[in-house]
Amino acid sequence: MSNAIPTPHIETKTTDEIAKVVLMPGDPLRAKFIAEKFLENPVKFNNVRNMFGYTGTYKGRKISVFGSGMGMASIGIYSYELYKFYDVEKIIRIGSCGAYSKELDLYDVLLCEDAWSESTYAKVQSGYDSDVIEATKDLNDELLAAAKKIEVPVKLTRIHSSDVFYRENFEEFKNIRDTHGCSAVEMESFALFANAKVLGKQAACLLTVSDSLVSGEVTTSEERQNAFTHMMEVALELAE
Repeated sequence: MSNAIPTPHIETKTTDEIAKVVLMPGDPLRAKFIAEKFLENPVKFNNVRNMFGYTGTYKGRKISVFGSGMGMASIGIYSYELYKFYDVEKIIRIGSCGAYSKELDLYDVLLCEDAWSESTYAKVQSGYDSDVIEATKDLNDELLAAAKKIEVPVKLTRIHSSDVFYRENFEEFKNIRDTHGCSAVEMESFALFANAKVLGKQAACLLTVSDSLVSGEVTTSEERQNAFTHMMEVALELAE
């Protein structure tokens, strides 16, 4: 049994309780939903701050699912600890996003090639001074192959990873879209990709369009739970 130093945010003391591949939804209750719906014999390994983490098997292969919380500060902490102290090799964020482009429809599944952000997370954390960070190409290729295998259409894109949910200048999204080539917005992937880059690990981000800043369309929480399963199934194919 391998040992890990317990961190302030993850209570398990062994790396054996966490798989090498971790799916990270933002909502800890969605982590619970995934574990109970998809995993065989799921075991909870974390309760700290009610940020639930579970490990089980999917199609006979080991995989973990762990909530990240909202925003770069939160996923930055949890993903760093998983990579650094618990020997996790691959983290796939699975979450929702708001469409900036009229070409995207509700429930479309997106795979992020890279993330553009105004955030200073990467610069402060490691001195990495760029506003674009790439996902791990090899991991993205694995996810594209998995999506093809289970016949889930996936669109490759650049995402806007924002520190702000409520932006006072609502129309600014048009400038971000047109200047930086971002087709949608979320709040976590830039920090996840930064941690993976610094620590020599792998990271990817799968998203489902939950609302559109162009059309004003939105989904309900129940609709999101039911429709987001396609994205979850693609990510689950990456089980060890």
